[in-house]
Amino acid sequence: MANRPKPVPQMTIVQFEAMFPHEEACRAYLIARRWPDGVNCPRCGNTEVTALASGFHWQCYECAPDTSYRFSHLAGTIFENTNKPLRDWYRVAHTMLTSKKGVSALQIMRTMGFGSYKTAWYMCHRIRVALVENDMDKLGGIVEVDETWIGGKDKNKHVSKRGKGGKHAPSTKTPVVGAVQRKGNVVARVLQFVSKADLQAFVHETVSHKVSLLATDENPAYKSLTDYPHKTVNHSARQYVVGAVHTNTIEGFWSIFKRGVVGSYHKVSAKYLPLYVAEFQFRYNNRMNEDIFGTAIEGC
Repeated sequence: MANRPKPVPQMTIVQFEAMFPHEEACRAYLIARRWPDGVNCPRCGNTEVTALASGFHWQCYECAPDTSYRFSHLAGTIFENTNKPLRDWYRVAHTMLTSKKGVSALQIMRTMGFGSYKTAWYMCHRIRVALVENDMDKLGGIVEVDETWIGGKDKNKHVSKRGKGGKHAPSTKTPVVGAVQRKGNVVARVLQFVSKADLQAFVHETVSHKVSLLATDENPAYKSLTDYPHKTVNHSARQYVVGAVHTNTIEGFWSIFKRGVVGSYHKVSAKYLPLYVAEFQFRYNNRMNEDIFGTAIEGC
């Protein structure tokens, strides 16, 4: 059996409490993460800003020469215009990032002692928005591509939620496609339709042409990817591994995600599914990052 990689230690609750004992420590941490090279204006990027007496507010005359533009460390972040202290935001983010299969807003409400489920739900979704990874490098090496479907069976749904057309109705599940580099990052996207054009467009957008192998299942939509070194396994014939050709890695990612949906969230709407996918993608891509919390705060 191959040796499993050693687990990467994450920030424990004891370490969290020591690092963020009060709101001032949280503010200083956000400023250091957001502006490691010095404070700059969130509107125009001007570095010649003037610090105000409060210590956590600045003003920029480049944006408004006559009146100046005043901003705080929260301006332009997910924490702006909220009445919850940074320490609460950090606690929620830390809980989400250290939960491999995610944590529900209801559990966050119970743990944090919030009086409203909507507050916990709102905070979780804003944090998920900050975890969306943009401008990722194309995947290389050995890459696996596969698609999955999220949603319950029609027979278990209310009549109004089922597909129209009876037995031959199209599925009401939501398709998600993913590509993963072995021992590397994953890219997952929610699709409206699983068409040949959509799947091939996703592959061309996320996978480099310099890959040594592109592994998929027998889905005919991938057959035209002749510009890649493409190999397949036939799952319908119970063929799962042919040498280095398999899709076990991406299916492992789907397994983690679906266990989160079933075990933690219980229900995920198609409207917000992209945010849940982004959350699991961020955690997976930062599984070897000892400072995943700091990386998340930088994106806030």
